[in-house]
Amino acid sequence: MAWYKPSDRPLPWKAIQDPYHIWLSEIILQQTRVEQGMNYYLRFVEAYPRIQDLAAAPDDEVMKLWEGLGYYSRARNLLAAARYVANELNGVFPESYEGILALKGVGPYTAAAIASFAFNLPHAVLDGNVFRVLARFFGISTPQDSTQGKKQFAQLAESLLEQEAPGLYNQAIMDFGATVCLPRNPKCQQCLMADQCIAFNEKRIAELPVKSKKIVKTTRFFHYLILNHQGLVFIQKREEKDIWQDLYQFPLLETESLEMEWPDLHQKIQTNWMGLKLSIPRAGTQVFQQLLTHQIVNVRFWELELSAIESNLPNNWVSIPREELGLYAFPRVIDRYLKDDTLYLNLV
Repeated sequence: MAWYKPSDRPLPWKAIQDPYHIWLSEIILQQTRVEQGMNYYLRFVEAYPRIQDLAAAPDDEVMKLWEGLGYYSRARNLLAAARYVANELNGVFPESYEGILALKGVGPYTAAAIASFAFNLPHAVLDGNVFRVLARFFGISTPQDSTQGKKQFAQLAESLLEQEAPGLYNQAIMDFGATVCLPRNPKCQQCLMADQCIAFNEKRIAELPVKSKKIVKTTRFFHYLILNHQGLVFIQKREEKDIWQDLYQFPLLETESLEMEWPDLHQKIQTNWMGLKLSIPRAGTQVFQQLLTHQIVNVRFWELELSAIESNLPNNWVSIPREELGLYAFPRVIDRYLKDDTLYLNLV
C-alpha cells in the first residue's frame, strides 16, 4: 500500500464508488485486457449512464456494442443482471457481498472487487495478477486452478487483506501484479519486496504460478453462404447453446473439412434447403480463422445468387439490404471478412 499511487495507472473506474460503473468495468474486464476493454467501458457508460438505461436496452443493441469483446455470455449475463436490479430491486444495486454474488455472471472474484471498491467491504480480490504475486512471493507451487490451490490462495488472500482499507489494498496488489510482477519479464529490480520474494531468491520466477489444466482445442470448419436475392442478403441469429449465441451470421454449413468443391457444397445445400435455386458461385474465399479458448474455427465464405426460392425458408432467416449489415452484431471472423476490401463482397 506504501508503493501504490493511483495516479501511476489512472483508469476511469478507479477512485469512484458507483457500484454500477464498477460492476460494468469488472464484467468487461473478465478475460479481457485493460487496453482492449477501456473503450468498451467508455462506450457503455456513454450509451447507458444508469443501470436502468442498460436494463431497457434492446438485446441486439447491447450485443452490437459488445461486438469484438468475445465471451458473449458476459453480455447476456450483463443484461440479465441489469434487468434484475432494475425490475426486482427497484434500481438499487446490492450493497452486500452476498447480494452482489447473487447477480448473474458474478463470481467470487467479481463480487469481492465490487464489494471492496464500491462499499469498502473486507473481501479479498483474487484475480490473475493477485494469484501471480502471491504464488511468487510465498513460493507456492500448488496449481492455482486446482481445488486445493483455490482454497489455499483464497485463505492466504483473506489473511493478508487490510481490513481498514480493503478497496485500497485490493487495488494496490492488482496494480502491482499488472505493472511490476508481470507474467513475463517481471520488473524484479524495481520491486521493493524482492529481498523477501521466494521465487526471486530461489530463481523460480518463470515457474510460478503453476496451472495444472491444459486446454484441449477442437477444430471446426464453417462454410458461410452469402445468399443474394433481389438486392437483399440473408442472415440468421445463432440461437443454439453454442459459440456466438445471439450473434448474427450468414446461413451456415458445418463440415468435416474446408476442402470442398462447388458440386459437393451444392449437394449439401440442396439437402438442407431444397427450395433454393442457386447460380454457380465464384470460388470460395481464402480461409479465415478465429481462435477461441476451446476451439479453432476455420471459415470460408461463398458468394451466391438466388435465382428463385421455391419453398419456405427457415423461420430465423432474415433478408436485409446489404448496407444494413453494419447494424448487426456478428462474430469477429465475419466482421473481418466484411471489412476486407480485397474480397469480392462490396458493401455500400
